[in-house]
Amino acid sequence: MCQHQPACPTADSADREAARLTAHHPEQGWSLLCNGVLLFEDTGELLPDGQIIAPHRPLAAGRVTTAA
Repeated sequence: MCQHQPACPTADSADREAARLTAHHPEQGWSLLCNGVLLFEDTGELLPDGQIIAPHRPLAAGRVTTAA
């Protein structure tokens, strides 16, 4: 699929989200990457083979909990 040089990560690689955008529809909450991955705004993904990757939002940064 990808025609970029160097080629973007494949859909089955760990860094697949680093592929370039080919379509971006923020009003609908999704983007299509050049490796065929559908990336959703909740960080979920749909791979070209139909595999679903559950949302994986990072935990809130900078939160410090202290015991009272």
